[in-house]
Amino acid sequence: MLKTAVAIRHLAFEDLGVFEPVLLKAGFKVHYYDIGVDELWTLEPVKTELLIVLGGPIGAYEDDKYPFLLDELKLLRERLAANRPTLGICLGAQLIARALGARVYPGPAKEIGFKPVTLSPAGERSPLVALGGAPVLHWHGDTFDLPAGAEHLASTDICLNQAFSYGNALGLQFHPEAGGPGFERWLIGHALELSEANVDLSVLRADSERYAKPLAAAAGPMLESWLRTLRRSDTFDSYARTPPQASGS
Repeated sequence: MLKTAVAIRHLAFEDLGVFEPVLLKAGFKVHYYDIGVDELWTLEPVKTELLIVLGGPIGAYEDDKYPFLLDELKLLRERLAANRPTLGICLGAQLIARALGARVYPGPAKEIGFKPVTLSPAGERSPLVALGGAPVLHWHGDTFDLPAGAEHLASTDICLNQAFSYGNALGLQFHPEAGGPGFERWLIGHALELSEANVDLSVLRADSERYAKPLAAAAGPMLESWLRTLRRSDTFDSYARTPPQASGS
């Protein structure tokens, strides 16, 4: 029986990328909820086997400008309280952090481009080890505090909290899913941000061509490893409502 993976998408071109074929191979039916098109109230917050919250060019704290963020936060709080499998990427990770009570705020500098993350000891024992030092795509100006009870997994020189786990949830500030086919759409869609940040498009485009294949080769196994961890705990087919224990980090 097919399981369902729902991806909340804020921009059409910031999709599941190289993660989608991995999910299909793992037996998931992939369904997108597009913000501004689909109504989040129609999405059952707990029963869906896997929820993925994708990136977007807004702040997780800007619900005064974008009221739909309150709907996402409500959904995430219910889902996290039930300890259901949840993956957040960039804005998605920030929303998970905020849903868990952590502060999200502008970082010290914009981080746009390809470079590896540094894994913590916990990260070395996590599915992120499959990245093997491959440069991943960074595209953010905001950061967040580590939520209480979460385990710190990765960092960079600019951003301390690049990844964390919380029970059956995984938050990734960086983009392991992106950089391959369709990357040109990112350069067009984020043209103003790139111009204001004085990012050299020729360098970013060349780095994408250089790192896309090794990143895809690492990101796929990383996601597969995380899914195997969830499958071993039978969490897709049962409601693991026991809240995560606080980590020592």
